[in-house]
Amino acid sequence: MKQLVLIAAVVLLAAQSLRAEVLEKTKKVGRTTVQYKVVLPNGYDPAKAYPAILALGGGPQTMNTVDGVLNRNLRAEAEKRGYIVVAPAAPDGELFFEDGARIFPEFLKMILADYKIQDGKFHIAGPSNGGIAAFHVAGANPQYFLSVTAFPGYMWEPSTAKLQAISKMCVFMYVGELDEYMWHGEMKQEAEYLRSKGTIARYTVEKGQPHRLDTLAGEHAARLFDGFEQARKGCRE
Repeated sequence: MKQLVLIAAVVLLAAQSLRAEVLEKTKKVGRTTVQYKVVLPNGYDPAKAYPAILALGGGPQTMNTVDGVLNRNLRAEAEKRGYIVVAPAAPDGELFFEDGARIFPEFLKMILADYKIQDGKFHIAGPSNGGIAAFHVAGANPQYFLSVTAFPGYMWEPSTAKLQAISKMCVFMYVGELDEYMWHGEMKQEAEYLRSKGTIARYTVEKGQPHRLDTLAGEHAARLFDGFEQARKGCRE
């Protein structure tokens, strides 16, 4: 009986060691304290290189919105497919397409020092304000990114130079058919411009969906990761 209990304990311990983790951390970037969460995949091995996603929350980009994008859109699929997800909250309440962007690229360099990231590059993704921020951060730091995914989102204060900066990345843009905001025109225009430069840039209208897209949440979040996988294969049409 004792032997069976011992075996059961060993099996439980092994299972726990393979279970994916969500870590809550802070880093000091210059004088700015950054709170962030890290999702590690099932069976994480620190000696192995993994693909990685920089995830940015919507709305005020607080830790609550970080939890939202992780739980709705990224965590389960990342754990299963073997991705690391890094999700910072906006420092001092300053959005990532505004003054909060000052933490980049130093924050990315710190993450690359902590984890083995394939090719030293991230996918960047987020909903709403997170999508806008994803475009903004990728455009300002293109050497660190493979793809941009916004659901929805577009380039903040777009210019030819900003769009040219992301023209070698895969770009995936999703917007609800019933979205009350004026996302559609700008997103479609930017996707068309990027395609004209030869990159994969997809603009998808989600039928019957409002601003918050259920078609990319839960089990449907696999669609986001299909885009990440496409980017790993190449981004030229």
